[in-house]
Amino acid sequence: MTVALPHQRPPVDFRIVDLFAGPGGLDMAATILDVPSVGIEWDANAVRTRTAAGLHTVHGDVRSYGPEDFPEENVLAGGPPCQSFTVAGSGAGRRALEELFEYVQRLVDREARADIDADLAEMDDDRTGLVLEPLRWALSAIDDPDLRPYEAIVLEQVPAAIRVWEEYAKVLDKEGYSVDYDVLHTEAYGVPQTRRRAILVARRNPHKAALPDPTHHRYRKGAPRPENDFVLQSWVAMEDVLTERTSPFQVVSNYGTGGDPKLRGRRRSCEPSATVTGKVSRNRIVTDDAAERDMARLSPSEAGRLQTFPKRFPWSGGDIAQQIGNAVPPRLGIHVLSSALGLPLPGKDEWHALAEWSPEARDEVEADVPH
Repeated sequence: MTVALPHQRPPVDFRIVDLFAGPGGLDMAATILDVPSVGIEWDANAVRTRTAAGLHTVHGDVRSYGPEDFPEENVLAGGPPCQSFTVAGSGAGRRALEELFEYVQRLVDREARADIDADLAEMDDDRTGLVLEPLRWALSAIDDPDLRPYEAIVLEQVPAAIRVWEEYAKVLDKEGYSVDYDVLHTEAYGVPQTRRRAILVARRNPHKAALPDPTHHRYRKGAPRPENDFVLQSWVAMEDVLTERTSPFQVVSNYGTGGDPKLRGRRRSCEPSATVTGKVSRNRIVTDDAAERDMARLSPSEAGRLQTFPKRFPWSGGDIAQQIGNAVPPRLGIHVLSSALGLPLPGKDEWHALAEWSPEARDEVEADVPH
C-alpha cells in the first residue's frame, strides 16, 4: 500500500540537521511533514535502524562536525545526553550543572573559548560536554560570516534538562532568538504513554517561538477516562494501538516502586503505557484477571507503537529495546516541529501517514518526486 505524504510546503524551505539523532523519531516526524533532515548518530545499532528506514544519516561523533559541514541545513535539532546531572538532588548532579553553566558562559564570551575542548576532555563525565554541542553549533553559525544563523532550534531531553534549557534560553534570547521551553506530557499530544520530556524551541527574530498546544486530556491515575470535548480528545490507551491483543491485559513494570520488587508499577490495557524505557523488553504482560497468566512480552513493533513509531518501522541491529526507549516519539515530534516551524496544525492526514508508513511506501513516494 502506498502512503501519500501530506506535502504541505512551508513558506521557508526548512532543512533539519539532527544532532544525537538516535533511531529516528524526530526524523520520522520530519518525513511526515515533508521537511528534509539529516541525522548525526554515533551508535552503530541506531545507525542500522536508520539505514533500514531510509533516513539520511551521518555515522559519526557530533563533536567532529559543525554547521560549516551542513551549510544548507537551517534548523538545528538535538537531544544531547544529560545523564551526568539528571539525578535529582544529588551533589554530583548539582556540581555537573554548575560546571556546565560555567562552560556555557565561556562559549558566550567568545574570547574565553580558547582551550575549552581540552578542558572538557579532562572532565570526569564527557557527557557534560556533549550537552554543550547544540549551543556550540548555534553560536558557530551566528559567528561564521560564511553561514547564516539557524532559523529555528528544537531541543529535547528528560525533564531534568529543563534547567539546561533555561540557561540556553537566556543565551539565545541575547543572540536574537525568541524562545519557549517547558516540560511536556506526551499523552497530551496523542501518545499512548505517560512520558515527560523537556522541550525547547527557538525562532530567529522577528518570528515568535511557541510550544504546541495540547490536543488530548492528561492522564490522571484512578480518574475515569475523560470524554472528547470541543477542545481536547481523550488520552490514547495501549489497547487503541496494540489492536492484535484482543484480550485485556496488564503491563507489570520491571521496576519496583521505592526499590521494593513486590511493588511493581502496573498499567491496564485500557490506560496509557507508563514511560517506555530501555528496559521495556523486561516488562511482564499478564492477563487482566486474578490468575495473572503470563502472555508474550511486548515485541519491538508493539513497544515502538507505544512510542508512536509506525507498525512496520524496521528496528534493526542490537539493543533494540534501548533504541526504542531512547527515541523521541514521532507523534510528539510532529507537534513540536509543526509549532516550531510555523507549519499548519497536524491532522488526520499526518496521523494516517505516520501509522501506515513503511520503508516500501516511502521508497514509492520518493520515486514519484522529481529530482
